Amino acid sequence: MDTYGYVRVSTHDQNEARQMIAMRELRIADKNLFVEKQSGKSFDRPQYKRLIKKLKPDDLLYIKSIDRLGRDYVEILEQWRILTKEKRIDIVVLDMPLLDTRRGKDLMGTFLSDIVLQVLSFVAENERLNIRQRQAEGIAAAKARGVKFGRPPIPLPENFYQVHKEWRGKRLTLNQAADACAMPVSTFYYKALQLENSSCI
Repeated sequence: MDTYGYVRVSTHDQNEARQMIAMRELRIADKNLFVEKQSGKSFDRPQYKRLIKKLKPDDLLYIKSIDRLGRDYVEILEQWRILTKEKRIDIVVLDMPLLDTRRGKDLMGTFLSDIVLQVLSFVAENERLNIRQRQAEGIAAAKARGVKFGRPPIPLPENFYQVHKEWRGKRLTLNQAADACAMPVSTFYYKALQLENSSCI
């Protein structure tokens, strides 16, 4: 039997120290410790795939919390089934002692473990959806207050209005007008249309 640990953070900016400390306390060998800096939205992750290939029946896998395994409710349940039923390994979720497949191998123990897993998986996905909704609501509220998102528009060159007038007066071609403003032709044309549309309002 080999012991493995799986550590995941969603981005390179996040710190995996808390999870790593927990794994070090378990004395998991470095070669059996798989660290991922990738979103948990899907299980298409390089380190997780490497881990799956190495696992053998009766191996033991530690994860800090159920959402480190993944964020999608249905996918978490499917991966748990693959790990415990197909790979026939044991899993220990450190933050939730009830999710320890080494215990309660009888029907009641398996039943309780499955219920806890389903509840926690649902909570993990629900929290992800709530975060997304709060972000969308925050952006909508900021826009309502007049907050602008994205890069500020580049100011027009000082000669744009004069060049635009000469171009519309057919004294300059489109290419000449764009060159005079040091702008790509498509940009000059787009800005010209914006100016004319705003003038019509």
